[in-house]
Amino acid sequence: MGLLLAGLAIFFLVHLIPAYQTFRHRLIHGMGETQYKLAFTLVSFGALYLIFRGYGEARLVAPELFTPPEWTRHLAMLLMLIAFIMLAAAYIPSRIRDVLKHPMLAAIKVWALAHLIANGDGASFLLFGGFLAYAVYDRISVKRKRCPDPTFRGGPGGGLMPSHERSI
Repeated sequence: MGLLLAGLAIFFLVHLIPAYQTFRHRLIHGMGETQYKLAFTLVSFGALYLIFRGYGEARLVAPELFTPPEWTRHLAMLLMLIAFIMLAAAYIPSRIRDVLKHPMLAAIKVWALAHLIANGDGASFLLFGGFLAYAVYDRISVKRKRCPDPTFRGGPGGGLMPSHERSI
């Protein structure tokens, strides 16, 4: 479980940096934007490696917290379809993106919930519960920030957000 916990801690800490704009700006000022993005990406991929490896190992030894009913697997599949649609909406201009405002965070929440209801082991609880908690926290954090342009419809390809306002 150590690798899983370490990977989750590193991944979430790195992804919380954008929520603290002053700290993020200091890092960019000290490193340069390109080096900051490269470091962000490399640390994120390293953390994902630890998460994947740790989850695989932890599932073998994690206690069974509950036995999910068979129907939860079917519900999880339906929720995953919804999560993929939300994820696509994050990158494609659409009414879904406008309604959800932050479709990637919504997709992460649905993805995590789907896996939580279909898996009853402790490793799954840590992994998917951690991502659900992170996505809820990040959505609240984003909601508290004020976007300088209320008509902003950014995201990849939108190009409307100044480089110092981007999330990573």
